[in-house]
Amino acid sequence: MMDGLLVAKETQKRPWLYPLIRKGKLYRWRSRISYVYLAVFFAGPFLRINGQPLLLLDFMDRQFVILGQVFWPQDIFLFVLASLVFFVCIVLFTIAFGRIFCGWICPQTIFMELVFRKIEVWIEGSPTKAKKLDAGPWTKEKVFKKGSKHTLFMLISFLISNTFLAYIVGSGSLIRIITEPVRAHWVGLISIWVFTLVFYLIYSRVREQVCTLFCPYGRLQGVMIDEHTLVVAYDDVRGEPRGKLNKKDDPLHQHKGDCVDCGLCVDVCPTGIDIRKGTQLECINCTACIDVCNEVMTKINRQPNLIGFYSENMIREKAKPSLTGRMMGYGGVIVMMMTVLCYFIFSRGDMDLSILRSAGLLYQEQPGHYISNIYNAEIINKSSKNRRVAIVPADPAVKVKYIQAPGEVNAGGSVKTVFFLMIQDKNIKAEKTDVKINLVFDNRIIQTVSTTFVGPSND
Repeated sequence: MMDGLLVAKETQKRPWLYPLIRKGKLYRWRSRISYVYLAVFFAGPFLRINGQPLLLLDFMDRQFVILGQVFWPQDIFLFVLASLVFFVCIVLFTIAFGRIFCGWICPQTIFMELVFRKIEVWIEGSPTKAKKLDAGPWTKEKVFKKGSKHTLFMLISFLISNTFLAYIVGSGSLIRIITEPVRAHWVGLISIWVFTLVFYLIYSRVREQVCTLFCPYGRLQGVMIDEHTLVVAYDDVRGEPRGKLNKKDDPLHQHKGDCVDCGLCVDVCPTGIDIRKGTQLECINCTACIDVCNEVMTKINRQPNLIGFYSENMIREKAKPSLTGRMMGYGGVIVMMMTVLCYFIFSRGDMDLSILRSAGLLYQEQPGHYISNIYNAEIINKSSKNRRVAIVPADPAVKVKYIQAPGEVNAGGSVKTVFFLMIQDKNIKAEKTDVKINLVFDNRIIQTVSTTFVGPSND
């Protein structure tokens, strides 16, 4: 397999990989995780928490729902903070465990290796049979197998495309796109087929090149991992010098290293690398090489985990895994940022009121011995429903006279209102008086805001 990659570099021609599937302990765990992931992925748009989707990223209507919580453009600072937390988590995770996210959780790997690859092996057979089929002429058998495979690939890509779109426009909108006349939703239908074609090409042609060429994460890990990072690695101290197993000799003394140079670790690699050459950016830590190597070690009565999760220090110095100051530092930063993020999320209200007294204007005298100030206010509705609100002073002695009433505030929208606050002159004790204003919805105080009232002093 590696020789093919070297030839490809010289000829500038991409080698087509035929990774072998061996179902070891780690492969079975990856499969279980993938089943949970796929179930959540396809059911996600239809799951509801308090009447809201599990996840919705509606860029057209500028509405974002995460775990039933609705966020609007006014909450952009929360997304910025959450993005920073996510980025720092990735850095910490990579420092501690390398690129294991790519092999176990990344959607690209889950769909490619645990869905599309299984279908390919089911239809075309083992890597040897698949190679022979690709190299052979176009017979009826080849046409049938290739046609069946690519038909299934297209159907699954179509299903993924619909689900992906449901996370953007919502499950209700997706159902309308599918069931209502084409002329009413031609943009949505075009989007579905564009996504379908993209996913089909990724999983039928591009494949591992998404990880090795297009994904920046693999290249970034080189500057994040160090000698303490746990990655899928070959214990060359134990395995070298490698050599073929001679059945006529005593297997415990025929050569110094435990590696029998069977090449199976290369055959099972979905990116076509040789893990024995050291840590490489193409390695996605899928652990397929660990499973197959352990299978070989068991057969020849040697200790397992010649390939395993090791740091450089564990191989060279026989050190135990440990938390480093770097890891603890990033962990502390994550805890602090998560605390701040949770505080803002759980303390945010459904409505937001901001009041500003009109600058440059003095107080006005009104009939009935009232003194008035004019104010501009903006009311933002962060809930998922329209709400009719009112501005009510906390002090009954303060009156409100609208110039422009707020009325109903649409979901995710905002309105601006202009009004007078009026106080009888006998109740004004200083040139500046603090006044509290309540934002009221359904006879319930949503928010209280303080502002300043300017008037003549009676002292």
